[in-house]
Amino acid sequence: MDYSVIDRYIDRLIADTTPEAPVWNIENIRHGKPPAWNYIDGCMMTSLYSIYLATGEKKYLDFIDKFVDYYVFEDGSIRGYDRESYNLDNINEGRILFDLLRETGKQKYGRAIELLHSQLESHPRIAIGNFWHKKIYPDQVWLDGLYMAQVFSTRYAAERGGGDFSDVVLQFGNVYEHMYDRVKRLYYHGWDYSKKAFWADKQTGLSQSFWLRADGWYTVGLIDAIDYMTDEASKARLADIFRTTIEGLEGYIDPDSHMFWQVIDRVGEEGNYPETSGSAMIAYAMMKGARLGILDKRFAAVGKSVFDGICAKYLGESDGKLNLGGICLVAGLGPENNRRRDGTFAYYISEPVVENDAKGTGPFVMAYTEVKRLIG
Repeated sequence: MDYSVIDRYIDRLIADTTPEAPVWNIENIRHGKPPAWNYIDGCMMTSLYSIYLATGEKKYLDFIDKFVDYYVFEDGSIRGYDRESYNLDNINEGRILFDLLRETGKQKYGRAIELLHSQLESHPRIAIGNFWHKKIYPDQVWLDGLYMAQVFSTRYAAERGGGDFSDVVLQFGNVYEHMYDRVKRLYYHGWDYSKKAFWADKQTGLSQSFWLRADGWYTVGLIDAIDYMTDEASKARLADIFRTTIEGLEGYIDPDSHMFWQVIDRVGEEGNYPETSGSAMIAYAMMKGARLGILDKRFAAVGKSVFDGICAKYLGESDGKLNLGGICLVAGLGPENNRRRDGTFAYYISEPVVENDAKGTGPFVMAYTEVKRLIG
């Protein structure tokens, strides 16, 4: 494949975007939301910084700084950010602040880091230590939240917190102990520690299905946290979980599309489909894990084949523009007044499938940076 088309695709997304109206934030576009700090933009900022590191092309760094500068004010406050909502999603974009502080020297980025960290210092937790996913989801742990908060927490501990990664290891470890199905070798999307949520199993508190992007978030969270850790014992514990996770996921690669499906363990069932965002996340994790020596080297080729499968199926041109399709727009569990989001197979396949949303394009670009490292 001619991978240079992906460079054109990235440049197209940048050219069509302003900080006030990012083309990749489909949820905001559809619902007419005002610009505010969010995890979707965070996915794209992280991926663009990776492309900057891989290519050295300053246009990417300049774009990131211009974009994030719009959201972060001089006192470190953040446009549209509500600390008291205790929403883990809002922590995700914070990881790019470490890079921007180092690259630009703008001290407001450091002040914003401290603001986001202050949320985690008082964020509500379940009794055994994990953060609630959001204040509106009491006692609930979602796989998504491990990526949203724990990569930021790892960077904070490494650069500002004295290298204590015990809380990060605890939270990843609790998910492995309580949310991993050792027969299916997959993780359930959500766990209600109180077992009160309408979607939760009354015996285990777990949700019903294995949603691809949730497993993808957790997997990428693991490898990115490992990469930032400076303590070998902490790295080794998470590396064990990461290897187990990847080895379990490998068995669910569809031999036809070379991708993973929206509901991972129900390949080929009516309404199910190969999904881009989760496939890209796992492809990235496989290639990065092999590069860092945490996985067997063969996983570099496995991850690349998943990436190539995404390109073959969903990267195409229409009206002179490249587009990336096959992206589940959004999925979640509840809350109580939204019982459609019940964690069933029927629910996950009912959510809209879109093009160019950063929950898919961000991981796709991240995986592309690993491909670039492989092919030179």
